[in-house]
Amino acid sequence: MKENQFLTLLRGINVGGNNIIKMTDLKLCFENMSLNKVLTYIQSGNVIFESKTKEISKLTIKIEQALSKKFNYNSRIVVISYQQLKNIVNQAPYNFGLDTEKYRYDVFFIKEPLTPSLLMKKVKPLEGVDNVYEGEFVLYTSRLINKASQSHISRIIALPEYQNITIRNWNTTTRLLSLMDNREAR
Repeated sequence: MKENQFLTLLRGINVGGNNIIKMTDLKLCFENMSLNKVLTYIQSGNVIFESKTKEISKLTIKIEQALSKKFNYNSRIVVISYQQLKNIVNQAPYNFGLDTEKYRYDVFFIKEPLTPSLLMKKVKPLEGVDNVYEGEFVLYTSRLINKASQSHISRIIALPEYQNITIRNWNTTTRLLSLMDNREAR
């Protein structure tokens, strides 16, 4: 059922040799939390699952605690519902993600208490290179590929707010929604 379907986006795993977590171990960890129909997608820590609990705040606490204990790191995650992900994809800016020869497209998934409007005030895009758009749960960003070294978007990693963000490219974001849609069709 769609209202029981969620996506967890892990932050800071399998990057630069840090916080290495095998997807089979990650899947097992979620199953051990009594979460159902667990599916992982690529090594960056994307986990689709079903839960009887529908409160995202409770799921977030439960999953962060289990991951931190099991994998011995300070887990920071973003949990979103199927409907939230569907809205994120459907409410993307006009033509977002379409010109992949010219732009790199990313979605900044934001963990509470940070909000898109607060983060928007901190991001300083470079005119003519970067575009940043505020969404309901995210920021949508694009930058010119041929001027990527000039982009100001990557400067976000120096901000304290960066600890409350996990980033996925547009292809991964839309693929995750497709995986969730296809699970519903079965």
